[in-house]
Amino acid sequence: MVKRAKPKAAERGYLDGQFLIAMPGMQDSRFSRSVVYICAHSSDGAMGIMINQPAPQISFRDLLVQLGIIPEGPEIRLPESAGGMRVHRGGPVETGRGFVLHSADYFIENSTLPIDEDVCLTATLEILKAIALGNGPRSAMLALGYAGWAPGQLESEIQANGWLSCKAAPALIFDPDLEQKYDRALAAIGIDPGRLSSEAGHA
Repeated sequence: MVKRAKPKAAERGYLDGQFLIAMPGMQDSRFSRSVVYICAHSSDGAMGIMINQPAPQISFRDLLVQLGIIPEGPEIRLPESAGGMRVHRGGPVETGRGFVLHSADYFIENSTLPIDEDVCLTATLEILKAIALGNGPRSAMLALGYAGWAPGQLESEIQANGWLSCKAAPALIFDPDLEQKYDRALAAIGIDPGRLSSEAGHA
């Protein structure tokens, strides 16, 4: 049963609820110009979801059909809120699994992870069914896969100037304009993307 209650804030790690913004010199091409929302960060490692990378060649409707949530056929109509959802590439780990970042008005006991006061993570079919029926959270983004780091790995990448970190803005997480998210995340911390790119190649 779905409980729509404000979840209690969990004990937060250092970067929980923060954005990671890839620097122009990012060595791993999978994260080029990416913005990652960190869901969990502790001495055991870190886990996050890329919020600005579309998943190629799959729509939300196609995914619902593949998962058996809705039958195939043009007569099946999704609610307007679900019909416009895009599928994101959340990261290179467990790419066949869906992760939903969503507003805190939706909460499933023992399944939903509260990240901060406004954003939660749920990775069950139940939330996809709710979205398909129009009973899901007010705001949501679906990603296939996630980004994961071993203990100490993310800290090392940040120290090597692979990433910038900053406070996350829920409005940017759920904004459908993926192409502008990277530049907008940089602008939010006062960085001109053009200057960052030109200065990154100089020691």
